[in-house]
Amino acid sequence: MSINLSKFSDEDVLRMLKESGKTNCVRELFIRYLRLIYGVCLNYLKDADDAENAVKQIFNNLLFKLKDYEITTFRPWIYHYTKNYCLQIQGKENYSVISDYEEHDVEFDRIIDLFESNDAEQTALLANCLKELTPQQRVSINYFFKDKLSFAEIADKAGYTIKHVKSYIQSAKQNLINSLEKNSK
Repeated sequence: MSINLSKFSDEDVLRMLKESGKTNCVRELFIRYLRLIYGVCLNYLKDADDAENAVKQIFNNLLFKLKDYEITTFRPWIYHYTKNYCLQIQGKENYSVISDYEEHDVEFDRIIDLFESNDAEQTALLANCLKELTPQQRVSINYFFKDKLSFAEIADKAGYTIKHVKSYIQSAKQNLINSLEKNSK
């Protein structure tokens, strides 16, 4: 009898993968983030067939290698893994390596932790920081982190272009990081 993994957090599924090595754990995580992975591939590769092939190859890679990675938060990790994979396909020499994620995106992890926190103090801190964003940034970042929507889904829901959504989220992340630093002092 197999366990219904959809009830577990990403971190729990990763832990189960480390303990059991079962491919259904990889499959569950992949299904959760399929739209994100495909969206990133399409954004970088600019061709639906190439993006589809990249998604399949990423799944195959993860099927055999995911248990070997040390991952703290899956969503940003899979985003960076996918981006790096696409950049490698494009043959760009100037792509970042997955291991760089740990050093460069500590702030990104902090933002994710704040959005996923149930702690009243953390929730209040996030609420104060969100007040400092423009309405477009606040809408976009809430859809991205709280609702886990893709750029295209946010654009559809909020009525922005995908280019604007990306810009709002990037600006909001930077403004949140600055606000967190200011409010932490």
